Amino acid sequence: MTSALVACIKWGTLYGPEYVNRLYSGVRRHFDRPVRFFCMTENAAGFHPDIEVLELPEEPFRAEMDAALEVADRKGAMRKVSLFRPGVIPAEGPVLGFDLDVVITGPLAGIYDAAPGAVRMRHDWVEARRGRPTGHGSVFRFDPAEHGFLYEEVARDPVGAVERARGSEQRHTSHLAMARGVFDYIPGDQVVSFKHDCMDLPPMNYLRVPEFPEGASVVCFHGHPKMDEAVAGYRGSFLRWCRATPWLEEHWVARAREDLGGDWA
Repeated sequence: MTSALVACIKWGTLYGPEYVNRLYSGVRRHFDRPVRFFCMTENAAGFHPDIEVLELPEEPFRAEMDAALEVADRKGAMRKVSLFRPGVIPAEGPVLGFDLDVVITGPLAGIYDAAPGAVRMRHDWVEARRGRPTGHGSVFRFDPAEHGFLYEEVARDPVGAVERARGSEQRHTSHLAMARGVFDYIPGDQVVSFKHDCMDLPPMNYLRVPEFPEGASVVCFHGHPKMDEAVAGYRGSFLRWCRATPWLEEHWVARAREDLGGDWA
């Protein structure tokens, strides 16, 4: 059986190796076929041995891109384009990419298999409310053999690419794919937001545990609270206050430890 290809990217120290390992566990527990899991990074210490490590490249356009991102106040926000570099993933076929601040809670085959030949992302929550067509970058499906233009556009004109995307990798990815006629939205009930779809608004967020999203495959923790904050209970603000979330502890930590062992998760 052909393996599903899955990739993420980790740089710097914001997330430890347990985030990569728990993502790997969630992915392999929720696919209906074998998985090859790649992580692009400059530091693979602590990774589970089944994770295939891709060296984080020092792109020739990095200095120009970073200078443009500083102007856009989005430092480092477009490193993910290196995953789109032709040939960087040593396998053929579609790739399902994830940010590290997501938790897998349901089947992934539907996201991976639908709309072959298209770049797939969920509609960004804020942009959708404003009636603007932009994908959200937490979950993205692409094919390196067909969508190398996502990398090549930045390599050719890093300053212009940053300016056109206003410093946003997800805007760059989704808008360029839309312009090429190869974009498809992942249904919103398959990829949900913890803060928009699981948490109640005040005052109910003080009274009820955030709701488990039945039927969803991925829960995104963009902004705050992040997963570790939501597991313990978050006290960030009147609006972003949530009770401790046992279902998140189960899906993100406990099941990964049962799958991989405590040394890895």
